[in-house]
Amino acid sequence: MTILLYDLVGTDRSRPFSPHCWKVAFALAHKGLAYESVPTPFTAVKGVEQGVCGTVPVIRDGERVVGDSFAIALYLEETYPDRPSLFGGEGGKAAARFIERWSQLTVHPFLGAAVLMDIHDRLDPADQAHFRTTREARFGKPIEEVPVGRDAGLDAFRAKLEPLRSMLSVQPFIGGETALFSDYIVASAFQWARVISPYPVLAADDPVAMWFERCLDLHSGLGRSVSAAA
Repeated sequence: MTILLYDLVGTDRSRPFSPHCWKVAFALAHKGLAYESVPTPFTAVKGVEQGVCGTVPVIRDGERVVGDSFAIALYLEETYPDRPSLFGGEGGKAAARFIERWSQLTVHPFLGAAVLMDIHDRLDPADQAHFRTTREARFGKPIEEVPVGRDAGLDAFRAKLEPLRSMLSVQPFIGGETALFSDYIVASAFQWARVISPYPVLAADDPVAMWFERCLDLHSGLGRSVSAAA
């Protein structure tokens, strides 16, 4: 039975953009599992699977419903042990937890602020109203003001990626010679920005950008199945 992945979308239902949903899409592809993306706008999230999770991503695998990207990855690892591992063992799971927290604390804050208005502008009117209300509560200011300093902060953001850049000088992926869920965690953050905004968050000659390009090529070019925002 095909797995259902509830995928966050805007006006264009063919362009899922949530970094957390992209983690799951990559994880499903890594496991070689067929899935169907269910386009889900912001205002429909609360009704997904009778609201059992309240956020996306959510997957339905037969009778099982699982939410939260990391919990979904663990579920896939445990349920389909005969397929390629997402973690490469218990140590890989622990390392992925660290990578997830690093990404959430280092990568997401800048990207989320930098592309905030791009997200808003690609939503349906009802979703725009929801997005404005929730994000203005989060940032404590009108959403138009949030990305104002992105150019001034870009160099500092790129500098924070130096640990990743340095590691990529000795191996092609965070997972080593091949990508693991740790790669999908970080690559999905950059995919979020790539799909929703033309803002250049990485320099073309940055080793991080080159790694991201390799990630986009994985699984028959899954990441490239959605074109970059123009």
